[in-house]
Amino acid sequence: MTSVATPPRRPSARVDAVADPAVDRILALAAAEDVLSFAGGVPDAGLFDAAGIRTAFDEVLAADPRRALQYSTTAGDPALRDFLARRLTDRALPTDADQLLITNGAQQALQVVATTLLEPGDVVLVEEPCYLAALQCFRLAGARIVPVPCDDSGPDLAALHDLAAQEQPKLCYVVPDFQNPTGRSLTREQRGALAAAAARWGFWIVEDNPYGDLRYRGEPEPPVAAFPGAEDRTLSVGSLSKVLAPGMRLGWLRTPPGEKAFATVKQIADLHTSTLVQAAAARYLADHPLEAHLSRVRAAYGARRDAMLRALPGALPEGSAWTDPDGGMFVWVRFPDGHDTTALLPHAVASGVAYVPGAPFFAGKPDPTTLRLSFVTHEPRAIAEGVHRLGSAVHAFGRDL
Repeated sequence: MTSVATPPRRPSARVDAVADPAVDRILALAAAEDVLSFAGGVPDAGLFDAAGIRTAFDEVLAADPRRALQYSTTAGDPALRDFLARRLTDRALPTDADQLLITNGAQQALQVVATTLLEPGDVVLVEEPCYLAALQCFRLAGARIVPVPCDDSGPDLAALHDLAAQEQPKLCYVVPDFQNPTGRSLTREQRGALAAAAARWGFWIVEDNPYGDLRYRGEPEPPVAAFPGAEDRTLSVGSLSKVLAPGMRLGWLRTPPGEKAFATVKQIADLHTSTLVQAAAARYLADHPLEAHLSRVRAAYGARRDAMLRALPGALPEGSAWTDPDGGMFVWVRFPDGHDTTALLPHAVASGVAYVPGAPFFAGKPDPTTLRLSFVTHEPRAIAEGVHRLGSAVHAFGRDL
């Protein structure tokens, strides 16, 4: 008797809901050799201290190979957590090492937060537009995402309070410094108002700050977690990807004192982040002045930001607008009404330049005229050429889209 095999069950509806190939497309465009890509927020590998990092790995393996290659604790390498705690404390956020959980990049920290805090149907407030991989984390957890209206100066504070009162959110997610995708930063007033709103309405703040070290102009503002009302309800996310190298996959989550649930979720996910990589990072940071390395990176990236901002006015259609970020990696562009950057993208790639259309960054109705440009990967001369190619593609194909 012949039996018919039953096909396997489909993935959950939540996976289907976040199955957006946008991130894969971004990474693929960033890797294309024949295209000047402004798509991915990809640090320039030429600025990595590869020799210093290799020496740190060698020294860790030579000093104590059994420890470096063994299982470790979920919380993370004590020396690395001590270093990060001191650095956060020096930056107006008093932190004990026990408040820190080392993760596989900031992205895992966001996943740990979403898994720990969110039930299906819980409301998450986000800036509009918002970092698209954070949107995916919250959707995978089954959350209902509600965008807070924003303009070029940041969130509408009155709208934030109205939405908090109406929606009773579980958390509010923000990128306070040089936001992905817009490059804008929260003012001191906005940070304090967000902290006060969280205290009044009882929601968590998730303060994701992977770009804060990449400041090229102006003075830093205190983190949201340092404002009155936010102390016991802010989860701070950080990363060494933009500081050392993204391939090391090192991030962290800072929690209020005594919070243990996040470490439990991290332990279930992968037990712990690589013992060897954490030890090597701690050794490197102990032996190399981080500010000296950051000074070189800031000088290079600041010049590249300037090159992009110089090139845009002569290349883009009349009526276009863009942000002027004080730091970070991104410039956010808005074309005049009638343009569609998603439809334009294949024509731009055919012209030898890539970007990310703005649509995937919106939790609400997308703005088809927007796009994100990353300025950190290429030298100034290549940036000028890439912007010229983008302008040529817009003028050649824009009327037909």
